[in-house]
Amino acid sequence: MALAPRIYARALFAAAKDEGRLGAVHGELGDFVGSLREVPELRDFVRNPQIDGRAKRRALDALLGEGDPLVRNAVLLLLDKGRGAEIESVYEELERLVAREEGRLDVDLTTAYEVSDEQARAIVSQIEEASGRRVQVTRSVDADLIGGIILRAGSLRVDASVRGRLERLRHELVTRA
Repeated sequence: MALAPRIYARALFAAAKDEGRLGAVHGELGDFVGSLREVPELRDFVRNPQIDGRAKRRALDALLGEGDPLVRNAVLLLLDKGRGAEIESVYEELERLVAREEGRLDVDLTTAYEVSDEQARAIVSQIEEASGRRVQVTRSVDADLIGGIILRAGSLRVDASVRGRLERLRHELVTRA
């Protein structure tokens, strides 16, 4: 992730925490980012550098006017600095900071086939024990893995899939030849 979104996210995190509104700010910015993802016209409007910055500011100020002032000010500041396209990245970094604050680890678990709830709980339990954090897991299935699992937690990726092993073996054979 680029440096600027981290800086903005950390500043927003600190301000929201200082004012005791971290949950509200996190939730409201998440709702706004959800809207950006669900409404392509809104996303294009925010990201389009050819649209006058003042017009964007007025429109988003009206849209966010009744919301939390920290969220409104952060979004408007990003627009003023020409960083409207980075709002989603700021939110992703804020999400990581909030998860760390809450002692939560968000993990994506991808398996070759649908695992039972009991199997998923066993995997989550091992991750919680190793990390010392409460794990929130998102499960998905990718039959192309052939077997095994892939775990993603932030920028960390652990590939224990058959496909991953085969790819590593192929790479090793190619580089040794």
